[in-house]
Amino acid sequence: MASLRGLSKVPRHLLVCEKSNFGHDKSRHRHLVETHYHNYRVSFLIPECGILSKELKNLVTEAGPYYFVKNLPVHELIAHEFINTFVKKGSCYALTYNTNIDEDNTVALLPNGKLILSLDKDTYEETGLQGHPSQYFGRKIMKFIVSIDLMDLSFKPDSKKYERILWSFKEKKPLKFDFLLAWHHTGVEESMMSYFSNYQIHEHQPKITVNTVTDLQCPVLQSSELRGEPEVSCSAGELLDWLGAVFCNAKLNNEPNSFISTYCCPQPSTVVAKAYLCTITGFILPEKICLLLEQLCHYFDEPKLAPWVTLSVQGFADSPVSWRENEHGFQKGGEHLYNFVIFNNQDYWLQMAVGANDDCPP
Repeated sequence: MASLRGLSKVPRHLLVCEKSNFGHDKSRHRHLVETHYHNYRVSFLIPECGILSKELKNLVTEAGPYYFVKNLPVHELIAHEFINTFVKKGSCYALTYNTNIDEDNTVALLPNGKLILSLDKDTYEETGLQGHPSQYFGRKIMKFIVSIDLMDLSFKPDSKKYERILWSFKEKKPLKFDFLLAWHHTGVEESMMSYFSNYQIHEHQPKITVNTVTDLQCPVLQSSELRGEPEVSCSAGELLDWLGAVFCNAKLNNEPNSFISTYCCPQPSTVVAKAYLCTITGFILPEKICLLLEQLCHYFDEPKLAPWVTLSVQGFADSPVSWRENEHGFQKGGEHLYNFVIFNNQDYWLQMAVGANDDCPP
Protein backbone atom coordinates (compact mmCIF):
# COMPACT_ATOMS: atom_id res chain seq x y z
CA MET A 1 0.00 0.00 0.00
CA ALA A 2 2.88 2.37 0.79
CA SER A 3 4.24 1.95 -2.75
CA LEU A 4 0.81 2.67 -4.22
CA ARG A 5 0.50 5.82 -2.15
CA GLY A 6 3.94 6.90 -3.41
CA LEU A 7 2.83 6.50 -7.02
CA SER A 8 -0.08 8.86 -6.48
CA LYS A 9 2.18 11.68 -5.24
CA VAL A 10 2.96 14.42 -7.70
CA PRO A 11 6.68 15.35 -7.57
CA ARG A 12 7.46 18.79 -6.20
CA HIS A 13 8.17 21.51 -8.72
CA LEU A 14 8.89 25.21 -8.48
CA LEU A 15 7.52 27.95 -10.70
CA VAL A 16 8.71 31.53 -10.21
CA CYS A 17 6.90 34.32 -12.06
CA GLU A 18 7.88 37.97 -12.20
CA LYS A 19 7.13 41.01 -14.33
CA SER A 20 9.25 43.95 -15.40
CA ASN A 21 10.04 46.15 -18.38
CA PHE A 22 12.96 45.78 -20.80
CA GLY A 23 13.73 49.47 -20.38
CA HIS A 24 14.20 49.30 -16.61
CA ASP A 25 17.77 49.68 -15.35
CA LYS A 26 17.34 46.79 -12.91
CA SER A 27 15.70 44.39 -15.37
CA ARG A 28 17.22 40.89 -14.94
CA HIS A 29 16.25 39.49 -18.34
CA ARG A 30 19.70 39.43 -19.92
CA HIS A 31 21.48 38.04 -16.86
CA LEU A 32 18.98 35.18 -16.49
CA VAL A 33 19.36 34.19 -20.15
CA GLU A 34 23.17 34.37 -20.02
CA THR A 35 23.42 32.17 -16.90
CA HIS A 36 21.17 29.35 -18.17
CA TYR A 37 23.99 27.62 -20.00
CA HIS A 38 22.87 24.33 -21.54
CA ASN A 39 19.77 24.74 -23.72
CA TYR A 40 18.37 22.13 -26.07
CA ARG A 41 15.10 23.66 -27.26
CA VAL A 42 13.99 27.22 -28.01
CA SER A 43 10.46 28.03 -29.21
CA PHE A 44 8.76 31.30 -30.00
CA LEU A 45 5.09 31.92 -30.74
CA ILE A 46 3.83 35.03 -32.53
CA PRO A 47 0.03 35.42 -32.74
CA GLU A 48 -1.45 37.13 -35.81
CA CYS A 49 1.67 36.37 -37.86
CA GLY A 50 2.01 34.22 -40.96
CA ILE A 51 5.44 35.23 -42.30
CA LEU A 52 8.60 35.79 -40.29
CA SER A 53 10.60 38.99 -40.69
CA LYS A 54 13.98 38.84 -42.43
CA GLU A 55 15.81 39.72 -39.21
CA LEU A 56 14.18 36.90 -37.23
CA LYS A 57 14.72 34.44 -40.09
CA ASN A 58 18.43 35.22 -40.13
CA LEU A 59 18.77 34.71 -36.37
CA VAL A 60 16.96 31.37 -36.55
CA THR A 61 19.16 30.05 -39.36
CA GLU A 62 22.31 31.24 -37.55
CA ALA A 63 21.54 29.43 -34.28
CA GLY A 64 24.47 27.00 -34.79
CA PRO A 65 26.87 25.41 -35.17
CA TYR A 66 27.69 22.97 -32.41
CA TYR A 67 29.89 19.87 -32.37
CA PHE A 68 29.66 16.24 -31.31
CA VAL A 69 32.92 14.58 -30.25
CA LYS A 70 33.05 10.83 -29.65
CA ASN A 71 35.03 9.34 -26.73
CA LEU A 72 36.78 12.56 -25.74
CA PRO A 73 39.03 12.18 -22.67
CA VAL A 74 38.29 14.70 -19.91
CA HIS A 75 41.97 15.59 -19.65
CA GLU A 76 41.69 17.26 -23.08
CA LEU A 77 39.43 19.91 -21.49
CA ILE A 78 42.03 20.87 -18.90
CA ALA A 79 44.96 21.00 -21.35
CA HIS A 80 46.63 24.43 -21.38
CA GLU A 81 46.32 24.61 -25.17
CA PHE A 82 42.56 24.08 -24.97
CA ILE A 83 42.16 26.65 -22.20
CA ASN A 84 44.25 29.26 -24.02
CA THR A 85 42.62 28.60 -27.42
CA PHE A 86 38.95 28.35 -26.45
CA VAL A 87 38.17 29.09 -22.80
CA LYS A 88 40.10 32.36 -22.64
CA LYS A 89 39.11 33.63 -26.08
CA GLY A 90 35.33 33.44 -25.90
CA SER A 91 32.56 31.50 -24.21
CA CYS A 92 33.12 27.75 -24.40
CA TYR A 93 30.40 25.25 -23.53
CA ALA A 94 30.55 21.46 -23.20
CA LEU A 95 28.14 18.80 -21.96
CA THR A 96 28.34 15.03 -21.85
CA TYR A 97 25.90 13.42 -24.27
CA ASN A 98 23.62 10.48 -23.54
CA THR A 99 24.47 10.34 -19.83
CA ASN A 100 21.85 10.19 -17.08
CA ILE A 101 22.49 12.67 -14.27
CA ASP A 102 20.95 10.42 -11.59
CA GLU A 103 22.88 7.28 -12.62
CA ASP A 104 25.99 8.12 -14.66
CA ASN A 105 29.03 10.34 -14.41
CA THR A 106 28.36 13.64 -16.18
CA VAL A 107 30.55 16.62 -17.04
CA ALA A 108 29.79 20.22 -18.07
CA LEU A 109 32.03 23.12 -19.02
CA LEU A 110 30.62 26.57 -18.25
CA PRO A 111 31.55 29.79 -20.08
CA ASN A 112 33.17 31.19 -16.92
CA GLY A 113 35.79 28.45 -17.15
CA LYS A 114 34.34 26.16 -14.48
CA LEU A 115 34.44 22.43 -15.22
CA ILE A 116 31.66 20.71 -13.24
CA LEU A 117 31.75 16.94 -12.70
CA SER A 118 28.92 14.93 -11.18
CA LEU A 119 30.55 11.63 -10.21
CA ASP A 120 29.31 8.42 -8.64
CA LYS A 121 30.87 7.43 -5.32
CA ASP A 122 33.36 4.91 -6.74
CA THR A 123 34.62 7.21 -9.50
CA TYR A 124 34.91 10.12 -7.09
CA GLU A 125 37.05 8.12 -4.69
CA GLU A 126 39.22 6.75 -7.50
CA THR A 127 39.99 10.21 -8.89
CA GLY A 128 41.14 11.48 -5.51
CA LEU A 129 39.78 14.95 -6.33
CA GLN A 130 38.22 17.29 -3.78
CA GLY A 131 34.48 17.85 -4.00
CA HIS A 132 31.30 17.74 -1.95
CA PRO A 133 28.32 15.37 -1.70
CA SER A 134 25.33 15.94 -3.95
CA GLN A 135 22.50 17.57 -2.03
CA TYR A 136 19.87 15.27 -3.62
CA PHE A 137 20.81 11.81 -2.36
CA GLY A 138 19.70 11.90 1.28
CA ARG A 139 21.52 9.82 3.89
CA LYS A 140 23.12 7.37 1.46
CA ILE A 141 25.44 9.57 -0.55
CA MET A 142 25.90 8.15 -4.05
CA LYS A 143 26.94 11.26 -6.00
CA PHE A 144 29.65 13.88 -5.54
CA ILE A 145 30.16 17.24 -7.24
CA VAL A 146 33.63 18.40 -8.27
CA SER A 147 34.27 21.94 -9.55
CA ILE A 148 37.57 22.81 -11.29
CA ASP A 149 38.36 26.42 -12.18
CA LEU A 150 40.21 26.23 -15.51
CA MET A 151 40.99 29.94 -15.45
CA ASP A 152 42.73 29.55 -12.11
CA LEU A 153 44.71 26.55 -13.40
CA SER A 154 45.82 28.47 -16.48
CA PHE A 155 47.62 31.06 -14.32
CA LYS A 156 49.51 28.31 -12.47
CA PRO A 157 50.57 25.92 -15.26
CA ASP A 158 53.34 24.27 -13.25
CA SER A 159 51.55 24.07 -9.92
CA LYS A 160 51.23 20.83 -7.97
CA LYS A 161 47.45 21.24 -8.07
CA TYR A 162 47.37 21.26 -11.87
CA GLU A 163 49.77 18.32 -12.12
CA ARG A 164 47.66 16.33 -9.67
CA ILE A 165 44.41 16.96 -11.56
CA LEU A 166 46.05 16.14 -14.89
CA TRP A 167 47.54 12.93 -13.46
CA SER A 168 44.16 11.98 -12.02
CA PHE A 169 42.40 12.23 -15.41
CA LYS A 170 45.23 10.83 -17.56
CA GLU A 171 46.54 7.99 -15.42
CA LYS A 172 44.76 7.36 -12.12
CA LYS A 173 41.16 7.38 -13.43
CA PRO A 174 40.95 8.17 -17.16
CA LEU A 175 37.43 9.31 -18.07
CA LYS A 176 36.04 9.45 -21.61
CA PHE A 177 32.65 10.70 -22.75
CA ASP A 178 30.74 11.67 -25.85
CA PHE A 179 30.55 15.47 -25.69
CA LEU A 180 28.48 18.27 -27.17
CA LEU A 181 30.68 21.34 -27.64
CA ALA A 182 30.04 24.91 -28.74
CA TRP A 183 32.08 28.09 -28.77
CA HIS A 184 30.95 31.69 -29.02
CA HIS A 185 33.69 34.07 -30.09
CA THR A 186 34.45 37.04 -32.30
CA GLY A 187 36.94 37.05 -35.13
CA VAL A 188 38.58 34.19 -37.01
CA GLU A 189 40.31 31.84 -34.62
CA GLU A 190 41.19 28.17 -34.34
CA SER A 191 38.23 25.91 -35.19
CA MET A 192 37.04 23.05 -33.00
CA MET A 193 36.93 20.78 -36.05
CA SER A 194 40.67 21.15 -36.59
CA TYR A 195 41.60 21.21 -32.91
CA PHE A 196 39.88 17.86 -32.22
CA SER A 197 40.74 16.34 -35.60
CA ASN A 198 42.37 13.34 -33.88
CA TYR A 199 38.94 12.36 -32.54
CA GLN A 200 35.63 11.57 -34.21
CA ILE A 201 34.11 15.04 -34.44
CA HIS A 202 31.04 16.14 -36.40
CA GLU A 203 29.61 19.60 -36.93
CA HIS A 204 25.85 19.99 -36.54
CA GLN A 205 23.28 22.69 -37.16
CA PRO A 206 20.19 22.95 -34.94
CA LYS A 207 16.97 21.45 -36.28
CA ILE A 208 14.37 24.08 -37.16
CA THR A 209 10.65 23.31 -37.18
CA VAL A 210 8.12 25.88 -38.37
CA ASN A 211 4.35 25.65 -38.08
CA THR A 212 1.53 28.08 -38.83
CA VAL A 213 -1.33 27.40 -36.42
CA THR A 214 -4.73 28.52 -37.71
CA ASP A 215 -7.77 29.58 -35.67
CA LEU A 216 -5.81 29.41 -32.43
CA GLN A 217 -7.68 30.13 -29.23
CA CYS A 218 -5.38 32.38 -27.12
CA PRO A 219 -5.76 33.52 -23.51
CA VAL A 220 -6.33 37.23 -22.91
CA LEU A 221 -3.44 38.76 -20.97
CA GLN A 222 -2.80 42.09 -19.27
CA SER A 223 0.85 42.93 -18.66
CA SER A 224 0.07 44.54 -15.28
CA GLU A 225 -1.88 41.51 -13.98
CA LEU A 226 0.59 38.64 -13.43
CA ARG A 227 -2.01 36.73 -11.41
CA GLY A 228 -4.81 37.50 -13.81
CA GLU A 229 -8.20 38.96 -13.00
CA PRO A 230 -11.45 36.97 -13.04
CA GLU A 231 -13.36 37.45 -16.33
CA VAL A 232 -10.80 40.05 -17.45
CA SER A 233 -7.43 38.32 -18.01
CA CYS A 234 -5.59 35.03 -17.46
CA SER A 235 -2.68 34.41 -15.08
CA ALA A 236 0.96 33.59 -15.87
CA GLY A 237 0.47 30.01 -14.66
CA GLU A 238 -2.55 29.49 -16.92
CA LEU A 239 -0.58 30.84 -19.87
CA LEU A 240 2.30 28.40 -19.26
CA ASP A 241 -0.09 25.43 -19.22
CA TRP A 242 -1.67 26.68 -22.45
CA LEU A 243 1.73 27.08 -24.11
CA GLY A 244 2.62 23.50 -23.24
CA ALA A 245 -0.56 22.31 -24.93
CA VAL A 246 0.16 24.41 -28.03
CA PHE A 247 3.73 23.08 -28.28
CA CYS A 248 2.35 19.52 -28.06
CA ASN A 249 -0.19 20.32 -30.80
CA ALA A 250 -3.00 19.34 -28.43
CA LYS A 251 -6.62 20.20 -29.11
CA LEU A 252 -7.83 23.07 -26.94
CA ASN A 253 -11.59 22.70 -27.20
CA ASN A 254 -12.21 19.83 -24.70
CA GLU A 255 -14.39 17.81 -27.06
CA PRO A 256 -16.48 15.15 -25.26
CA ASN A 257 -15.35 12.41 -27.68
CA SER A 258 -11.63 13.13 -27.23
CA PHE A 259 -9.76 10.46 -25.26
CA ILE A 260 -6.38 12.17 -25.64
CA SER A 261 -6.88 15.54 -23.95
CA THR A 262 -9.62 17.22 -21.95
CA TYR A 263 -7.67 20.46 -21.71
CA CYS A 264 -9.28 23.67 -22.89
CA CYS A 265 -7.99 27.20 -23.29
CA PRO A 266 -8.25 29.30 -20.11
CA GLN A 267 -10.82 32.06 -20.07
CA PRO A 268 -11.19 34.79 -21.12
CA SER A 269 -9.77 34.00 -24.54
CA THR A 270 -9.79 35.19 -28.12
CA VAL A 271 -9.33 33.42 -31.45
CA VAL A 272 -6.51 34.52 -33.75
CA ALA A 273 -6.65 33.68 -37.45
CA LYS A 274 -3.08 32.37 -37.49
CA ALA A 275 0.00 32.18 -35.29
CA TYR A 276 3.63 31.50 -36.18
CA LEU A 277 5.34 28.79 -34.11
CA CYS A 278 9.06 28.16 -34.56
CA THR A 279 11.10 25.59 -32.62
CA ILE A 280 14.90 25.27 -32.67
CA THR A 281 16.40 22.05 -31.27
CA GLY A 282 20.09 21.36 -30.65
CA PHE A 283 22.86 22.71 -28.41
CA ILE A 284 21.86 26.37 -28.34
CA LEU A 285 24.02 29.03 -26.71
CA PRO A 286 22.70 31.77 -24.40
CA GLU A 287 24.34 34.39 -26.66
CA LYS A 288 22.11 33.26 -29.54
CA ILE A 289 19.03 33.34 -27.32
CA CYS A 290 19.87 36.89 -26.17
CA LEU A 291 19.90 38.04 -29.80
CA LEU A 292 16.59 36.31 -30.46
CA LEU A 293 15.00 37.89 -27.38
CA GLU A 294 16.25 41.32 -28.41
CA GLN A 295 14.84 40.92 -31.90
CA LEU A 296 11.46 39.80 -30.54
CA CYS A 297 11.40 42.99 -28.45
CA HIS A 298 11.89 44.98 -31.67
CA TYR A 299 8.96 43.12 -33.23
CA PHE A 300 6.67 45.78 -31.79
CA ASP A 301 8.68 48.73 -33.14
CA GLU A 302 5.96 48.93 -35.78
CA PRO A 303 2.26 48.50 -34.90
CA LYS A 304 1.16 44.86 -34.82
CA LEU A 305 -2.14 43.08 -34.27
CA ALA A 306 -0.56 40.78 -31.68
CA PRO A 307 -0.60 42.15 -28.11
CA TRP A 308 2.22 39.81 -27.05
CA VAL A 309 4.69 37.14 -28.19
CA THR A 310 6.42 34.35 -26.23
CA LEU A 311 9.93 32.90 -26.11
CA SER A 312 10.36 29.55 -24.33
CA VAL A 313 13.68 27.84 -23.52
CA GLN A 314 14.22 24.33 -22.15
CA GLY A 315 17.49 23.09 -20.66
CA PHE A 316 19.03 19.64 -21.00
CA ALA A 317 17.38 17.37 -18.43
CA ASP A 318 20.71 15.71 -17.57
CA SER A 319 22.87 18.79 -17.22
CA PRO A 320 24.66 18.90 -13.83
CA VAL A 321 23.67 22.57 -13.42
CA SER A 322 20.52 24.61 -14.10
CA TRP A 323 21.21 28.34 -13.64
CA ARG A 324 24.75 29.50 -12.87
CA GLU A 325 26.43 26.73 -10.85
CA ASN A 326 23.26 25.57 -9.08
CA GLU A 327 23.24 21.78 -8.86
CA HIS A 328 20.57 20.16 -11.03
CA GLY A 329 19.01 16.74 -10.48
CA PHE A 330 16.50 14.62 -12.38
CA GLN A 331 14.26 12.59 -10.04
CA LYS A 332 11.08 12.24 -12.14
CA GLY A 333 11.40 14.98 -14.74
CA GLY A 334 14.67 16.84 -14.87
CA GLU A 335 12.99 20.00 -16.12
CA HIS A 336 14.58 23.43 -15.91
CA LEU A 337 13.11 26.01 -18.24
CA TYR A 338 12.06 29.62 -18.63
CA ASN A 339 9.55 31.55 -20.67
CA PHE A 340 9.25 35.21 -21.63
CA VAL A 341 5.96 36.86 -22.50
CA ILE A 342 6.87 40.04 -24.36
CA PHE A 343 4.14 42.68 -24.49
CA ASN A 344 3.76 45.44 -27.07
CA ASN A 345 4.56 48.12 -24.44
CA GLN A 346 7.96 46.46 -23.64
CA ASP A 347 6.64 45.00 -20.39
CA TYR A 348 7.44 41.34 -19.93
CA TRP A 349 6.59 38.36 -17.79
CA LEU A 350 9.35 35.91 -16.91
CA GLN A 351 8.46 32.40 -15.77
CA MET A 352 11.18 30.05 -14.49
CA ALA A 353 10.42 26.43 -13.61
CA VAL A 354 12.50 23.60 -12.12
CA GLY A 355 11.75 20.10 -10.87
CA ALA A 356 12.08 18.35 -7.54
CA ASN A 357 15.87 18.14 -7.41
CA ASP A 358 16.69 21.82 -7.89
CA ASP A 359 17.13 24.97 -5.89
CA CYS A 360 14.67 27.80 -6.39
CA PRO A 361 15.38 29.61 -9.69
CA PRO A 362 17.48 32.77 -9.24
